Formats: sequence, structure tokens, C-alpha cells
Amino acid sequence: VYNGSFINGRSILPVIGYQEAGELARDQDRKKYGLQPKERMRDRDDAEGLKSNYLAADADWIDFETTVGTEEDQIAIAPGYLQKEWKEGGRRYFHYKMDVPILNFFAYQSARYQVKKDKWRGPSGDVPIEVYYHPGHEYNVERMIAGTQASLEYFSKAFGPYQHKQFRIIEFPRYASFAQAFPNTIPYSESIGFIARIREGEDKDVDYPYYVTAHEAAHQWWAHQVMGGNVQGSTLLSETLAQYSAMMVMKHKYGEAKMQKYLAYEMDQYLAGRAFEQKKELPLARVENQPYIHYRKGSVVMYALQDYIGEDNVNRALKALIEEAAYKGPPYPNTTMFLKHIRAVTPPHLQYLIDDMFENIILFDNRTTKATVKELAGGKFEVTMKITAKKRKADKLGKEEDAPLADWIDVGVLDDKGVPIFLEKRKFEQEENEITVMVDRKPAKAGIDPLNKLIDRRPKDNAVKVEKL
Repeated sequence: VYNGSFINGRSILPVIGYQEAGELARDQDRKKYGLQPKERMRDRDDAEGLKSNYLAADADWIDFETTVGTEEDQIAIAPGYLQKEWKEGGRRYFHYKMDVPILNFFAYQSARYQVKKDKWRGPSGDVPIEVYYHPGHEYNVERMIAGTQASLEYFSKAFGPYQHKQFRIIEFPRYASFAQAFPNTIPYSESIGFIARIREGEDKDVDYPYYVTAHEAAHQWWAHQVMGGNVQGSTLLSETLAQYSAMMVMKHKYGEAKMQKYLAYEMDQYLAGRAFEQKKELPLARVENQPYIHYRKGSVVMYALQDYIGEDNVNRALKALIEEAAYKGPPYPNTTMFLKHIRAVTPPHLQYLIDDMFENIILFDNRTTKATVKELAGGKFEVTMKITAKKRKADKLGKEEDAPLADWIDVGVLDDKGVPIFLEKRKFEQEENEITVMVDRKPAKAGIDPLNKLIDRRPKDNAVKVEKL
């Protein structure tokens, strides 16, 4: 186009074999043509489904080399390393080649770019970072570079080495609003980051250009190293794990308090998404490419998991998954393999969490009905909470029933800025509870799961204002 082409290779080039993705998917459309409803994906352990990855049924890991031509005043970009550049017949050509096998998943971009260059000092030497952007859209370029550096540093230490020798972010116009990870190459819409207004010091602002950059960088591990088969749960291995990885980078930069705003948004989006499910909601480990599950629920679940069993333990499990599954396939990895590694690092008394978070659809209806405070001598405060704890299990059609309660849940007291004065996990085994704790600062709110780590249908009643006795 005039200035800013983005072409996905699989959308324009021939593909080999029958493409199941081309079938009618919606039940309404199939009924119109006398077709039976279609299941979205095969079971996560289905041997046939594990023979191909969920991105491409016609290839596994490929050798990649390409030459692309464009307007004489534009830069054309594809995955790989630039081998040669030349002009001919009023056009400009670029020859790219990848040095390691990649998925059959690539794209081309071209525009009149300005380029900002930096680097990440990795354990094996400097990795060049380049951001290609429209002149005048430099607002968040430094944020993107900082997000790339922090991500490559964290992920390479937590999960294993970065597999490439460069990292590029390339802007495209807002005819679409997303970013997408190809091998060492990230097409990135102007509308999702380049022209975002992020106000430092504003509590309500989330630095989403930094976050989106971290998410796409994480895909260099989750998708471009570990790629799931064409079965249920595969988008957990890519999207959910990229969400988790990016959240850890954000947590280390902005702290726990800032993350609560992001997680509250994710919780709301999950609860809204399940209300509009047209087919069936499935547990996270069996997600069928449903964004409200693998993005939204996945974020809440993985953040809670690292809170319960420890960030280092989660990372240890994910590193073991990388070591077992990177560049494997066929057969491709699945969430059965992922859960094996998570269970291996989870203490016995918390094993129930794995079933609740990944194998079932669990919602809580926790609430605090009253919280009172009594001031004591020596600047101490006694806080008493009346708490109702209730756990529900839903089936794929949304029907709910009470589930047995024997759960470790946070009890907390917060100050007037929402920062915990007291936060401790207590085991709840009955619905009605009264809990008293001592704190050494004046409390503002108190209750059960006050930071909303668990999926709760009404999270705002978890903590209430503390009243004076």
C-alpha cells in the first residue's frame, strides 16, 4: 500500500493439502447448509491432532529464505537476516535468510520507516534491537526498547536462551489493531502502542506498549520454541504462557499494586466473555482457541499460581517444559506435558489448585459482610472480619453447583491506598467465618482475597470498609 503494507505469508501463498480451517465453523452457518455442528478442536491427547501444529497443517519446521521487492523509497522486512539489498528497475529489493528452522509462519512489511537502534547485552554477546516506525510516531519507541531489553533478560534467565541474533519491531497502520510475533520480527499496529498516551504517575494508566512488547517477545519462547499440536489446550502453551511471562516483567518493573489494576481488567473480560460463549466453555487446559479463556482467564490463573507456589517454581517448571518440548514435533507438545511439570513443583497441600485452575471451571463467591476495628495500646489495631466463603463448579454450559471447600485463601487488611498491612493465607473449610487479626497501622479495608487473585463473580465485595467499634 501507499505507506505501510503488512502481508501474512499464509494468507497469500499456496498451502498444501486439505485445509480444515476453511470449513464453516459457526453452528448457525452449518445448519443453514444441512451440516451437523462442528467440534472446534480434537482432544488434547488425540494422536492425529498431535501430528501437526495448530498454525499449519502442511509443514512442521522449515528452512526459510525469501526475496521481497517494494517501492524504491521503502524498506521491506521479513523474518531472517538481511543477506543483500539492491535497487533494480525503479524498485528496491531485500534478500533475507533464517539460520535456524522456523515454523511455516512468516509475514512481510514495507513502509517509509525511520529506524531507532539499540541492543540487549546477552550472555553470548550483544543482540541488536531495531524499531521501524513512522516519522512522528516516536512517542513510545523508548518504552518498546526498554520492554524488549527487560523481556530478553528475564526470559533468557527464567526459561532458556533467546534463539536469535536480532529483535525487530515494525509499525503498521491502524487498519488492524494488534501485534504479532514472527521469528525475531514483531509487526505492531500504530493503534496498540505507537500512538498510545501513557502518563507517568497516573494510577489509572497501564503501560501497555511496554506490556504488549513483553508479550510478543515472550512468543519467541512460547510458540516459536514450544508449539502445541492441533488439539485442545494448545493456545495455553502460546498465549497464556506469553501473558504470564509479560506479567512477570511488568511486576518487576511496576510492582504488585500496579498489577492489580491490570488483573481486575482481565477478570472482568473473562467473566463477560463466558457470558457470551456460543458453544461451550472449557477448562483452561482444554481451551479451544477462545481468547476470553487463554488470554483473560489465563492471566488471572497464572498470576495466582505464581503467588501460591512461587514465581521461581513456576519458572522452573516452564524451563523444564522448554527443555523437553522446544522445537519438537510431530508429535507436538500438549497441556498434559505442561501440567506434568507444574505438578512436579507444586507442594502436596496445593495440588488441588492444579485441578481447580486448569482442569475444572471454578468460581468463588467470597465476600466480607462486616469488618470492625478496635484501637489498642501501643499503636496496635485489632481487626475482626465476618467472612462468607463459597466455591462453585461450572460445567461447559454454565450450570453451577456447590463444590467442597478446603481452600487456602488470602485474608487481608489494606491501608487507605490499597496496600496490604496484613496478608496471610488461611484454610477455609466452612461457609461462615469470623477472623481476627492484629495490625500495627490504621486499617481502611479488610476481607477475604482482597487483591482478587481468585476468580470471583463479584470481586468488589471481597473487602469492605473497616468500621470503628
